[in-house]
Amino acid sequence: MDLVIVGSIGIDDIKTPFGEKKDILGGSAVYASYAASFFAQPGMVSIKGTDLADEELEFLKKKEISLEGISTKGKNFRWSGSYEFDMNEAKTLKTEINSLADFDPTVPDSYKDAKYIFLANTDPDVQIKVIEEMKNPELIVLDTMNFWIESKKEKLLEAIKKSHVLIFNEGEAKQLFDTPNLIKAGKEALKLGLKAVIIKKGEHGSLLFEEKGLFNCPGYPLEELKDPTGCGDTFGGAFIGYYAKAKDIRKAMVYGSVLASFNAEDFGLNNLRKITQKDIDERFEEMKSLRSF
Repeated sequence: MDLVIVGSIGIDDIKTPFGEKKDILGGSAVYASYAASFFAQPGMVSIKGTDLADEELEFLKKKEISLEGISTKGKNFRWSGSYEFDMNEAKTLKTEINSLADFDPTVPDSYKDAKYIFLANTDPDVQIKVIEEMKNPELIVLDTMNFWIESKKEKLLEAIKKSHVLIFNEGEAKQLFDTPNLIKAGKEALKLGLKAVIIKKGEHGSLLFEEKGLFNCPGYPLEELKDPTGCGDTFGGAFIGYYAKAKDIRKAMVYGSVLASFNAEDFGLNNLRKITQKDIDERFEEMKSLRSF
């Protein structure tokens, strides 16, 4: 076990200008684990409902993703959302928290020696509990969202201070640090004791802040964009998966951007389930050319 990924398993209804899909598998842990599996061997910590059949997750096992940390209770978390032609932000139409409201994570013993943890978007209390159950992780990466900034800011800051890398989007960065300036937000985040801060900018890529300087990772220029749901989780999963393999934070960001671009080309995980390592490496080489001058 290289990597533990903590987050949600969802059932989504999604509508974009390019189509509509109902009852498709989603959730931060699912997207992140699948993306990470191209580079590392992840284990999921999450909860699903009895209305989501075990067979629906079998394809994850074929990618050598451990499901030992998944519990089952009640009705599954459900999310319904839509996008306008500006696909950078989803409009939430309905959220049913269901079993996720009672999510009390138990980290299996077989996971506790893992050196890498990705705390995908979920309750900061859950994130802290998982951190405390791990033995001696080398790198803890934490993602979050505006809901937790608004409702549990102090707990979120506590979780961030226990982590090494923070990933969030530009709106959340501005909100958490009460500034319209991303550079200032990134530098303020580093003061919390983090090794690195990554601010996602959707189709425009991402920014890396470290004490030694700044790195601007491009977004892959897509001709066909169908559904950006899960792109941030896909980025985070691919990022930590590649970092666990090669310990190169900048290349890890580029691979994160590559996997997120594949994810956006179809609904749910449809496209991620079709691509090969060759497809990923070819697009990575294209990304290198975008920054060569």
